[in-house]
Amino acid sequence: MGFVHEFKSDLFNTSTSHFLQKSLDAFRFQYEHNVLYRQYVNALKVNAQKVRSLEQIPFLPISFFKHHQIVSTIEIYENFFESSGTTGSQRSRLYHYDSDFYLQNATTIFESFFGALHEYSFFFLLPSYLERQHSSLVAMVNYFFQKSDQRFGGFYLHDFQALHQDLQKALHAKKQKVVLWGVTFALLDFAKSFEAEYEHLTVFETGGMKGRGQEPLRSEVYEVLKSKWKCSHIHSEYGMTELFSQAYSIEKEFFTTPSTMKVFIREMEDPLNVHSRYNERGGVNIIDLANIDTCCFIETQDVGLLQEKGFQILGRFDNSEVRGCNLMWTN
Repeated sequence: MGFVHEFKSDLFNTSTSHFLQKSLDAFRFQYEHNVLYRQYVNALKVNAQKVRSLEQIPFLPISFFKHHQIVSTIEIYENFFESSGTTGSQRSRLYHYDSDFYLQNATTIFESFFGALHEYSFFFLLPSYLERQHSSLVAMVNYFFQKSDQRFGGFYLHDFQALHQDLQKALHAKKQKVVLWGVTFALLDFAKSFEAEYEHLTVFETGGMKGRGQEPLRSEVYEVLKSKWKCSHIHSEYGMTELFSQAYSIEKEFFTTPSTMKVFIREMEDPLNVHSRYNERGGVNIIDLANIDTCCFIETQDVGLLQEKGFQILGRFDNSEVRGCNLMWTN
């Protein structure tokens, strides 16, 4: 489809001054071509022709991805990403036909924050993700590994001894930037098993306790890992099955979005009232322009707030399920 091809081709040229127009273009396209989204907008009695600001755009509740195929083009969607969910729960699915675009987008975002993939050696500790199919996170980091320096690194399940030895070899070689990317519970288990001097290691945590109790404070996790490993940097990744894009926090609790993504806050008592005011706690709504094939406007079940330096995730609404994205509580 001509519009989608041009939209994707120009996506990475998005700037602050272009974001409004591109969002309105995406809204009008998806209102016309995404049947479920159009029905939702109409049910809210929103006149699509009168939408002129980002705050006026309706955000689709993320729960719709559990029960519907959310698509905006006529392409054949044979593939999907699926959320981790909990035992017996209905899992969300993001249907897609353009996995190359997903990987290109994820790569562009990562490199805009941290530099070229080929400069890294990646170690992955993602047991809860590797043990299931259709994980968008696994697809992304596997691609990162393929584009990295593969002399060191790879995927590890439960063999902490091998991971420890291989990390030491990579750090001792001092050839590349060394990253350990892991789900929170696995990183904490590894740190409990091996206290070592990983001075030049960079850690990426992606949240998740896999039913092992309440998610700890991010500051507490950072403190444990730094005390056990003496590592240089700890970052966090915020992503979810229903989004093509990721946000990152660099050593702090505030996430920064790429130029193609924007976060809003919705009021607790009036969820249709969406704003971008600072220091007001509420539901997190996200515009992800990379979701042009599905829906760019997502009402998540996360609770957060905005500040000038980024957005903060404070937890989840009580009646929502715990899923695989980064839900770590912060101060």
